[in-house]
Amino acid sequence: QAQLVESGGGLVQPGGSLRLSCAASGSIVVVNVMNWYRQAPGKQRELVAAVGRGGTTDYADSVKGRFTISRDNAKNTVTLQMNSLKPEDTAVYYCNADVLTYGSTKLRAYWGQGTQVTVSS
Repeated sequence: QAQLVESGGGLVQPGGSLRLSCAASGSIVVVNVMNWYRQAPGKQRELVAAVGRGGTTDYADSVKGRFTISRDNAKNTVTLQMNSLKPEDTAVYYCNADVLTYGSTKLRAYWGQGTQVTVSS
């Protein structure tokens, strides 16, 4: 089993910055792709950014140029640096990762509990 724990959410004014972090722990063999999703009230959960084990990244068009995803394979952590935040970025942000754990033969998707990001003046 593995667990993902996020931190770093909060309230910020438009144009401000926040940094989200997520740490994977447990009986981990390897963590494959790591993602950040978000879900705003009344909307579907959407993929914000992804980073592969080799560092390849992908972003939703709405956050390109403003958000940066990075990871530390040695620590099994992923970070989302969010700059130039807009009110429409307000959502619960979830960390997600495909993890192979000891005793398993397949990667399994794990989710964090979510962290609230509110962008408001």
